[in-house]
Amino acid sequence: MERPSWDEYFMMIARDVATRATCPRRSVGAVVVFERRILTTGYNGAPRGLEHCRDQYKEWPEGCLQGGHCVRTVHAEQNAILQAALNGVSTRGATIYVTCQPCNACAKMLINAGIVKVVFDGDYPDAFAMELFRESGMEVMRLRPESGGIGERLL
Repeated sequence: MERPSWDEYFMMIARDVATRATCPRRSVGAVVVFERRILTTGYNGAPRGLEHCRDQYKEWPEGCLQGGHCVRTVHAEQNAILQAALNGVSTRGATIYVTCQPCNACAKMLINAGIVKVVFDGDYPDAFAMELFRESGMEVMRLRPESGGIGERLL
């Protein structure tokens, strides 16, 4: 059996983290890594201690959607950054592995958190997020399961 590349390895972990997601609309996982060591993980769902969308709203998903987006869910990338802050872990110079492309709000947070590289594998086409990454000099790669561990560098 061939060992996975480091990118494949951390993306497999991000996919496992996504199984904890509580947003029934989309399950996303994120892993923040520095020097091949996992710093934090995050998945999308309701804020800590609050009911999940399906439990809170009888008319799910309409109750938690505004403009086609869930307004109750904290994104996986945001939760990974928040876990680092909560536990006093620096994310400066780190890489984040995410199961889909970050949105523009997450892109801004990743940039401000000092993350230097984003590796993702799923679709969430947000051209403005990619523009923010480009302007910031962020390295961005897309790693698809069928790629054999070789990522496509986008930026």
